[in-house]
Amino acid sequence: MKMPVHTETRNGAQPDADGLPAEQRILAIATVVLAVTIAVMDGSIANLALPSIAQDLKATEADAIWIINSYQIAMAVFLLPLASLGEVVGYRRVYLTGLVLFTISSLACALSGDMLQLSLARVLQGIGAAGILSVNTALIRFIYPSRLLGRAIGYNALVAGTSTALGPTVAGAILHFASWHWLFLINIPLGLLSLAIGWKALPFNPLSNRKFDMPSALVCMLFVGFLLYTVDAIGHVQGWEAVLACALLTVASLAVLLKVQSASAPMLPLDLLRIPLFALSIGTSFCSFAAQMATFVMLPFMLQNHLGMSAARAGLLLTAWPIAVALTGAVAGKLSDRMSAGLLGGIGLAIMCAGLLALLTIGPGTADLTIAVLFAVCGLGFGLFQSPNNRTLISSAPRSRTGGASGMLGTARLTGQTAGASVVAMMLTLSSSPYTLVLWCAAGLAGAACVVSLSRLRYQPD
Repeated sequence: MKMPVHTETRNGAQPDADGLPAEQRILAIATVVLAVTIAVMDGSIANLALPSIAQDLKATEADAIWIINSYQIAMAVFLLPLASLGEVVGYRRVYLTGLVLFTISSLACALSGDMLQLSLARVLQGIGAAGILSVNTALIRFIYPSRLLGRAIGYNALVAGTSTALGPTVAGAILHFASWHWLFLINIPLGLLSLAIGWKALPFNPLSNRKFDMPSALVCMLFVGFLLYTVDAIGHVQGWEAVLACALLTVASLAVLLKVQSASAPMLPLDLLRIPLFALSIGTSFCSFAAQMATFVMLPFMLQNHLGMSAARAGLLLTAWPIAVALTGAVAGKLSDRMSAGLLGGIGLAIMCAGLLALLTIGPGTADLTIAVLFAVCGLGFGLFQSPNNRTLISSAPRSRTGGASGMLGTARLTGQTAGASVVAMMLTLSSSPYTLVLWCAAGLAGAACVVSLSRLRYQPD
């Protein structure tokens, strides 16, 4: 059933047009690039500084982990509600408000005097990042014409991949010359610049005439929070009573959400899963991100503890993976405008699976160049899948439901990453040779994603 919409035409915007004029398009994608860069980079830029932050704020290492967790959890639980809100008030408003909150909370992070203040500021920063990342792909659909959508999403993957790769490098450079506070202060000029450009150039989109469903939003946040905690706790194989209780709360909150949310515009848009291409793309995304995260979390342990490498040497070798993802993503985005995402994704994930299996051959005598090449092969395969998959996922949803599709994309990514990290935690706890088991599990997940991706060919024969 098609949802009625009304149209905004302020500042000369034409939301029903197929993309923006070329000059405005350049400015609009510039603000997307800047905002996505700082939001993605902040997920990893603080990792390197955790010891120095803990020492400066007189906190334990366990407490310092909340600097990372508070950001990730806040971002995850707000993704779907803010994506839904974007369909009601406009993706542009959600994006720019998220950017304002992210910039202000970055200043709050830098001014924090103890771990509680910093953790709370990181929660606000995570909410701001959710505002940016929940609708950034939806905005791209209105910035670029349909014929260039795959290329545009490829550029977005390039930015996200490069930002992930540069996070530790940027952090190291900043910490070499300044204190950890500048890890957050650097966001302020970039955020203000992105805000100024975005205010002028970002497009308006057709708005739903429904009201925002606040009760469903609150229940959805509880559901996602309980789900992520349950998945993470299972991996640590401890506190099974608490895990069981949280799992029951997850099921209960899901049941309540399915009962109270709107049938025409659900907060958790499970109705989109009735679209075969969308459902298969979500499944492909979950399995592939779980495979990548499991490998990412495990490899530093393997390189340093098993192969005896220094942290600097291991980090340099690992950079080959995200750089390959970023470079391949731009090419794959262009290809996805002309080729089937099912085929491109299947080929890429088969390459990734083969690369993961090849990592099983790494030993103390393996040359660094060989290890870096194998990491790059895995990244190449993942990059070949990511952009076409995202394009198909977004374009297979109705334009009026682009926000929900964008939110589901982000949720599938974060849930898959949590599941992958949970696999590593479980193997490290239970097994005496966890590295081999994790690689086998990751290869199995990549293989499953390959099969799911190829199954899309029956619905996307081009």
